[in-house]
Amino acid sequence: MKLLRNLDKSSRRNYFSYVLVTAAFLIVTFMNQGGMLNKKMQGLLVPVCCYIVMALSLNLTVGIMGELSLGHAGFMSLGAFTGVVVSQSLMGVIPNEPLRLLIAILCGAAVAAVGGFLIGLPVLRLRGDYLAIVTLAFGEIIMDIINCLIVGHDEKGVHIIFNFKGDKSIADLNLLEGGTAIIKGAQGAVGTKSISTFTGGFILILITLFIIINFVRSRTGRAVLAIRDNRIAAESVGVDVMKYKMIAFVISTTLAGAAGALYGLNFTGITAAKFNFNTSILVLVFVVLGGLGNLLGSIIAATVLYILPEALRQFADYRMLIYAVVLILVMLATNNPKVKNLFAKIIPVRRKGKGD
Repeated sequence: MKLLRNLDKSSRRNYFSYVLVTAAFLIVTFMNQGGMLNKKMQGLLVPVCCYIVMALSLNLTVGIMGELSLGHAGFMSLGAFTGVVVSQSLMGVIPNEPLRLLIAILCGAAVAAVGGFLIGLPVLRLRGDYLAIVTLAFGEIIMDIINCLIVGHDEKGVHIIFNFKGDKSIADLNLLEGGTAIIKGAQGAVGTKSISTFTGGFILILITLFIIINFVRSRTGRAVLAIRDNRIAAESVGVDVMKYKMIAFVISTTLAGAAGALYGLNFTGITAAKFNFNTSILVLVFVVLGGLGNLLGSIIAATVLYILPEALRQFADYRMLIYAVVLILVMLATNNPKVKNLFAKIIPVRRKGKGD
């Protein structure tokens, strides 16, 4: 307790984030094993973890770097389909599902990192609305490319063709006997073996928190914050704006790819349409309502706002109306100084006295 009191406000909030996530995991696991969660709620556990990671990763771009990105779902889709292809291809070689899930997540993160780097080269030279529009365009381009992708696997390895003209089919993969088609163009990936777990999602959230928190505290993170607060002043003292923005953006897309791989391997079938503009806006809503730069707020907002529509599904005629009202109330509350002061008292900050 003495150590906790000596922490500054930022460190205390970060410490509380770890504690909250761990406590939530233990409580939900206990409830699940005790049969207190119905099938619907059990099915939401992994997706909630994925969207928490997505909100945290986007907060790195929007809240910490200070740039508006509207194509974050595109990087999630890169991770999702890469993870599915890797998992299905390695099924006969690596029967251990947790190990295969780990490899799929790493591969999904790597592909999303490469995509983030290639897209970041032209995009990060822009600012404000222009950057938002271009990231939106790239997100849609990624979705269209995946819709034209046909992938299969057999004894010779992975076969890939692009059906841009609409004249290709699974038969053009020329798969050997026993080979399987993994991605079938606009039909997406079907027949996928679901291997994602709530425990895997929990670990991914902790890793994401660890990466972002330590990044912000690092020299590179402080440079990114300096660029966000005053770009001209940062440039005047020799900060390489493009370099540091690229590092933050690639880390953000990498984490989005990892979340996508976990998400894609939670279902037996996914399509590129799932990762459209609406998904990017949904994640952005989590970030804005949770608070720009506030990691704990992103976790809470993503959890509550993702589960709420599903919890209200029994009120089919009114659930979206109730959801909209809740969004408005949360937005008003998060911008109310009195409410902010109330939450600040929950985690009090020790003021330094003369003797400190």
